[in-house]
Amino acid sequence: MPQDCIFCKIAVGDIPSATIYEDDKIKVFLDINPVTKGHSLIIPKAHYQMMADTPSDLLAHVFSKAQELMVVIKEALEADFVALSVVGVDVPHFHVHLIPRRHDDGLSNWWPTGKYDKGEMEQYVQKIKQAF
Repeated sequence: MPQDCIFCKIAVGDIPSATIYEDDKIKVFLDINPVTKGHSLIIPKAHYQMMADTPSDLLAHVFSKAQELMVVIKEALEADFVALSVVGVDVPHFHVHLIPRRHDDGLSNWWPTGKYDKGEMEQYVQKIKQAF
């Protein structure tokens, strides 16, 4: 566990959290800077900086629990849906955001979108396919 990782400190209880679910592998708690009320984070208790670094069996557990919690949060908070996001920029410890949403909540997309120039999309397809 990196000494400066806030999520590792939350996972072991050194920093308190508003925990809504916990088992031997993960902890789920309310985000202290929520996009909407009920915005929750799922973190593995073990430290993995990025999703790509996280073992497949742990990823399966995280996303299986995310699916279950999306239903629970939607019903409990009377949301229209629960958005799932994996960004991992602010805290370098793999985590999943579950954000309760309403169709009329006024929130825009998470980030600005762009367009491909003519023929550019196929270039990106080929670059990615060649990397397999």
